[in-house]
Amino acid sequence: MKIAVASGKGGTGKTTVATNLARVLARQVGSRDGHPAVFLADCDVEAPNAHIFLAPQITEEWDATIPVPQVDSSICDGCGECSEICRFNALAVVGSGVAVFPELCHGCGGCQLVCPLKAIEENPNQIGSVQRGICDGLGFVAGCLNIGQPQAVPLIRQVKAAIPTEPDVVFDAPPGASCPMIEVVRGVDFVILVAEPTPFGLNDLRIAVETMRKLAIPFGIVINRAGLGGNQLEEYCVHERIPILKRIPDDRRVAEAYSRGHLIGDSLPEYRASFITLLQRVKEVLEQQQMNPNIVKDQQ
Repeated sequence: MKIAVASGKGGTGKTTVATNLARVLARQVGSRDGHPAVFLADCDVEAPNAHIFLAPQITEEWDATIPVPQVDSSICDGCGECSEICRFNALAVVGSGVAVFPELCHGCGGCQLVCPLKAIEENPNQIGSVQRGICDGLGFVAGCLNIGQPQAVPLIRQVKAAIPTEPDVVFDAPPGASCPMIEVVRGVDFVILVAEPTPFGLNDLRIAVETMRKLAIPFGIVINRAGLGGNQLEEYCVHERIPILKRIPDDRRVAEAYSRGHLIGDSLPEYRASFITLLQRVKEVLEQQQMNPNIVKDQQ
């Protein structure tokens, strides 16, 4: 099973839910042939922080690159075929030659394919790094985007590709509902949207919900710091027929554990049981929606 933990905005407790859920799932499933049966994938590559709470032993690390075009000016006649196919304006005809803007390149390779004179070669451009390791039987994969690099999506793809095919996976997605988050949730079985009961939290949750509906991915809501604000968020979920999977109370002890870099389930045993319940609830909702697809259609 592949579960993504996402949110409409940053700071809602997304990583808290993802790391605790992954730890609970790993303890339930155990290992397979001596290898982790569950992985936590930190796909929030612009600000990865799951390692703070899991403290994994990193066993592998490698550079993440994308192919960037290099134009041979001695061959190029400035026909413009490459700039026309590039949707991201990473190439531009300047005089009789072509200028390349690596920071805009998505590494699709289209320019090389259409060049009639074969004047374009691709060279690897490092955009970040990928780490893989293990923490108490839980597999760990994370990506870290280099400072100044704007292309998170290619790195997220490489993080996902570094996960073995067999294990269950919990993805810690980037906040928001833009391309990086969509790349993470593509292909997962279920999405947990973490929201806080504030006006800003509700506004951004609406955007994330509409994104899930457009993608037709089953989802449910975890309300973090429940009881902090009014009932608008819960009323919204009821009105939209969105399942509320869990409520994490506005508990100072949770904030203290988080500030020390500790998992809630390890520091506060009573919360460990609640994350086991969350996992069961996710499975129940997913089974209901698989048995009755009209539930998803009704949410849309």
